[in-house]
Amino acid sequence: MALFSLSRAIFPEPLLRGYGLMLRLPRADDFEAWARLREASRTHLEPWEPLWPEDDLTRPAFRRRIRRYASEFAGDQSVPFFIFGERGELMGGLTIANIRRGVAQSATIGYWIGSPFTGKGHMTNAVRLACRFGFDQVRLHRIEAACIPENEASRRVLEKAGFRREGYAREYLCIAGRWQDHLLHALLPEDLKS
Repeated sequence: MALFSLSRAIFPEPLLRGYGLMLRLPRADDFEAWARLREASRTHLEPWEPLWPEDDLTRPAFRRRIRRYASEFAGDQSVPFFIFGERGELMGGLTIANIRRGVAQSATIGYWIGSPFTGKGHMTNAVRLACRFGFDQVRLHRIEAACIPENEASRRVLEKAGFRREGYAREYLCIAGRWQDHLLHALLPEDLKS
């Protein structure tokens, strides 16, 4: 059974560096930078995300988010990251989520980037860093991703990182308040592009 479970002692506080980026677990003191970036990027993000709760950008909602992240990380369910640039600026977030053990050893990846940082390759590089960590440290065999067909930027991120398109799921996730079709992608260790 030890082969299919993972003790958090192996990576209690993941800190990933590369491509001029730093990825680390979100902390309570990230609230102000996170709320500012999300609010400034609202128009850019809302078409591609679930509906934001009315209190989404408040400190209490952020504290709940941090508690959920910590609980899911401790339970080997997900590894959440905030993405920072060379000057320490918060650029976005990324989560290796829905970790499945046993014979699957797989997870899904989801991500967002603030509008000032789009189109510069930052998210592609963050996905590469996180996926390498997922394979090497979390011991995943497969990482899956889904994106709305019209989200060309997200499709490019996945393709540049080495993900392969595997299917089309009708009304797969409720995004922007309605059930939307998604393209399904997956990455195996040998697919990862550096």
